[in-house]
Amino acid sequence: MSDIIDVEPVDNERAQSLKTVGWVSYLMHLIVAVAAVVPGAQVGAGLLIVALIIDLVKKGDAERTWQASHFSWRIRTVIWAGVLYVVTFPLFLLLYLPGAIAWAVISIWFLYRIVKGMVRMNANQAMPD
Repeated sequence: MSDIIDVEPVDNERAQSLKTVGWVSYLMHLIVAVAAVVPGAQVGAGLLIVALIIDLVKKGDAERTWQASHFSWRIRTVIWAGVLYVVTFPLFLLLYLPGAIAWAVISIWFLYRIVKGMVRMNANQAMPD
């Protein structure tokens, strides 16, 4: 894996601001991801939607920096998880157990991606494409 380096110089204040936004977003995602895995701890999609909006709004500020990959990573993660939840929802209508298993697998995948992103952000590393 090759790490992305900043293409243009980014002032320290801007870089720190982007990292702070990234941490806030990752923490919001983490709360939702943990709640999705822990039975009965659903916090709702509202928090995830707020995090997604933050990422969509701030993504442009991170262009041409290693942090841009984290914005894309979080956005793709939420979109894919949402699509997978919607596609597997009919399983609940047919039989409960297949739907519950599918959603558990999706939730664990979602949690994995958020934790992986947090670890790489903490190390100042870009996310792979």
